[in-house]
Amino acid sequence: MSHRSHGPRRPPALPPLRRLLAMAIAMLITAAILVPSARARTLTGCEVDYTAHQWKTGFTATITVRNIGARLKRWRLEWHFADPGQTVIQGWNGDYVQDGTHVTVTGRPGEASLDAGASLTLGFNGSWSGANPAPTTFRLNGITCTRPVPPTPSPQPPTPSPQPATPTPGSGDPWTPPAALAAGLDQAWRHVEDTYPDLYGFRNYTWDQVMANGGSINYCVRWESDAPVSAGLRDRIHASLARQFKKWVDALVQEGVGWNGWPYADVPVRVVGWAVRDRDVLKWDDDSVDVYVGDVADGAPQCAPACSRFLHQDGDYSGCPGGAERHYDMSLWVTEGMTGGAGGDWGQRIGREYLMESLDSDDIHILLHEMGHGFGLDDFYDWTPSGVDAFLMKAGSARRITEFDRWMLRDWWRHLKSRYGF
Repeated sequence: MSHRSHGPRRPPALPPLRRLLAMAIAMLITAAILVPSARARTLTGCEVDYTAHQWKTGFTATITVRNIGARLKRWRLEWHFADPGQTVIQGWNGDYVQDGTHVTVTGRPGEASLDAGASLTLGFNGSWSGANPAPTTFRLNGITCTRPVPPTPSPQPPTPSPQPATPTPGSGDPWTPPAALAAGLDQAWRHVEDTYPDLYGFRNYTWDQVMANGGSINYCVRWESDAPVSAGLRDRIHASLARQFKKWVDALVQEGVGWNGWPYADVPVRVVGWAVRDRDVLKWDDDSVDVYVGDVADGAPQCAPACSRFLHQDGDYSGCPGGAERHYDMSLWVTEGMTGGAGGDWGQRIGREYLMESLDSDDIHILLHEMGHGFGLDDFYDWTPSGVDAFLMKAGSARRITEFDRWMLRDWWRHLKSRYGF
């Protein structure tokens, strides 16, 4: 019997209608494979607005970030400084890490997410040398951000607008410094005008803080130390702080009257809060000040950000636990093991050991020097005005407010007083 070899059998041909239907199904399956899911097609992006107020060796930057993509469970903002001399010193509303020129900011626990369409505001104090340009590129979770585009205004016929006038001392100002200091004072003020890019627009000098409070100033103490503080030591620190601040106010008073319209012969200093890591270091149980425990920023405890004028220069303290009366204009930041000091419109930072050694001194010169920066007075590291060799704002050359410092302070008042109606 012979056997026929059978090859592979072909499937029977489909009728034309069924063949078209099968082709359509195959095309749909292919499309489902090739078209990405809605999740994969979610648009991602961000907008960043960066502004900075700069002075000779330092600056304060504000960064507003808007998430125009999907919700982020953990946000991370990165940028590179253009100059190696730009350094973050103190930041807020995030944890800052700088490696060379690269800076990374991440959200703190409980504040790490960023909803779609939401914005967050960051900021930091920095130092610079050489140049201080704004970063050109920001990345949010690896996505390059754009700068917000302002809306296009409707066409308007051109109309002349007056240029804002630079405040100048009024006629009849009692500007009568000692003749030997006049040239140096003129040089110092011209230097301020040449190096402060927002001299008259900046609105958080100590002058502004005192005026906003109607003649007083509020402080928070940031105690960056495990050293115990008794009620007696607390009160001595408060008294010493008030005594040093008064020395600057006294420089504006002549024969019991404010010089050149300065309205306050005395400016009370109120310490409204203490911030610590561990409540046990504070050896008192009265309620004379608010106590903030465990809120750490930049490695140091801080009083409630909602109470900070530095962060709420619009005067909105609605989130402050103690209300507007318990807001603080500046911080006295006391750091274990620190030498030297730092200061600005945010307050003063000095070493704990130095403060304890100097607590009952008539002049705590590092603290006085840093307070001077709050009023706008500059450092003089690389030049000295003519006719003067030693004065407090030239660090290390004097241990108290000198006549030159006093007249520099008065020069600031006579140039700024018009903004307060004097």
